Amino acid sequence: MNLSELKNEGVKDRFIRLLLAELFFMVAYFWVGGIWQFIFYFIGAVSLITAVTGFCALYKILGIQSLPTRVTQISIYKKCIIAVLLVVIAVAGSYYSDFFSKKFFLVDYNQMNNYYKQTLFYTGQESRTEAITNYDGLVASYTSFESKYTQYHPYAIRADKQFNEDIKKISEIINSLKENVYTGDLKQAHISFEVIRPVFQDILKRNNFSLLSVALVDFHDAMEEIVAAADAKDAAQLLTVYPDVDAKLKAIEEVANDEAIQDIRAKLEETITLARDGKVEELSAKAAELKSAFVKVYLKRG
Repeated sequence: MNLSELKNEGVKDRFIRLLLAELFFMVAYFWVGGIWQFIFYFIGAVSLITAVTGFCALYKILGIQSLPTRVTQISIYKKCIIAVLLVVIAVAGSYYSDFFSKKFFLVDYNQMNNYYKQTLFYTGQESRTEAITNYDGLVASYTSFESKYTQYHPYAIRADKQFNEDIKKISEIINSLKENVYTGDLKQAHISFEVIRPVFQDILKRNNFSLLSVALVDFHDAMEEIVAAADAKDAAQLLTVYPDVDAKLKAIEEVANDEAIQDIRAKLEETITLARDGKVEELSAKAAELKSAFVKVYLKRG
């Protein structure tokens, strides 16, 4: 019995399996770690092998097939189209997986780092109540961050062999300072928390994360609140969220303040001016300009 007699998959079936193989490989490579990475690689390999051979053992066991009774040859033209389509999906999928897995890493980092910065500030100010509140938030967010990223390394940090060691080191420092934060010497706690900062900075530097990219991601969610309020024609809400957006844009401006960044600032202030003047009908369009100015910077430098 030759290979052609074993085939039980039709052309559409095999194409879908090739497409699924690509998707499973991309998920395994860019989006998961640990046992899940192995599972997705395995499923992708099975999909690829069955697509290439045209034979599915499960179909054989179940006595089904997608191969039509009358098999027609696929033209070279159609084969070329399928090949180009698969290449385009692979390239685009890899690019956007790299882009968004990096972005989501920075979102998680910023969420955790905000608690760290507040804890650092309030221990330095010897404000115990605020220090405890932010320390508890830091412990919870860092535990989640550590659990996720010691198992899963996005492509952007895939080559960093020191990453897990640094993450563990930071965890040990944070957990060792509970007594000082709750009842001990807050000034000493502040000094100990300062040790964490250069470790974070070294992680970002080693993996080519600019401070600008970190600040841009931190600004994004706050900017979306401006856009949402503008779309709802809610000038009062827009003015309420402005101070937070302004502070996060200032963090960007401290790193870089070129023409593109200045355009974001100009669009933000124009939006606020419209809100203060009660010109709610113009808010949505102006906020869209703000978002467009941000996206231009983020896609190029984020």
